[in-house]
Amino acid sequence: MEILERRDAGGIAHLHMNAPERLNALSDEMLAALQAQIDALAEDRETRVVVISGAGKAFCAGHDLKQMQAGRQAEDRGRAYFADLFARCASVMTGLTRLPQPVIAQVHGIATAAGCQMVASCDLAIAAEGTRFGVNGVNIGLFCSTPMVALSRNIPRKKAFEMLTTGRFLSSEEAERAGLINKAVPHDQLEAATQELAQTLAGKLTAAVKVGKSAFYDQITMGLDDAYAFASDVMVENMLWRDTDEGIAAFLEKRAPDWQDRTGD
Repeated sequence: MEILERRDAGGIAHLHMNAPERLNALSDEMLAALQAQIDALAEDRETRVVVISGAGKAFCAGHDLKQMQAGRQAEDRGRAYFADLFARCASVMTGLTRLPQPVIAQVHGIATAAGCQMVASCDLAIAAEGTRFGVNGVNIGLFCSTPMVALSRNIPRKKAFEMLTTGRFLSSEEAERAGLINKAVPHDQLEAATQELAQTLAGKLTAAVKVGKSAFYDQITMGLDDAYAFASDVMVENMLWRDTDEGIAAFLEKRAPDWQDRTGD
């Protein structure tokens, strides 16, 4: 049984975390498997969308606390292990953001600590009603500082700080209102709703989505004037593509576009 299963169909890669007995914790093994798939997807020109889900009763319960405690037994009390662990986790989270493909989190049960960080690191998220989201490390004396990075870039500052300092969980409805997820749906509709969104994205001109995702995250860190100048340059280059010309012409002529180079590579 693989700890991370991959299924590909119709340009969509589905990564399924498969450690239900550990609530799909981000163990050393899970992080390694995720990083390997992220590295492969970064070079994959056939995959247009990525979906991440979890087996069993939870999406992801964060770091593997038993492994973390074992790491504490080293002479340095775990300092080197913890530094390496959080660096590897950050690499996975930033890797999701930097993938050329849109990444959708398909969430159910709970998404806590680094599991909530993963939801926040994905570009889009669909959750089952009843799912709970938390950065609750403070309850055991560990402030969720690394999950805070992604969370505070997704939801309002005061709401993020409340979650981080109280350990309170958000319901799926609260998470939708806060902007952590795009939509909450009945549990029996979760897979279908996620698949519908993935298929919608997969049907777009992949090259345009790819350049748009990259530009989206680049401009967020810029000042307003710099962001407009940067985005304008991106749009100029996009407008000069043959397939963009074809897409606009097809729209005006009320027909389906004949895209010749979907990926733009």
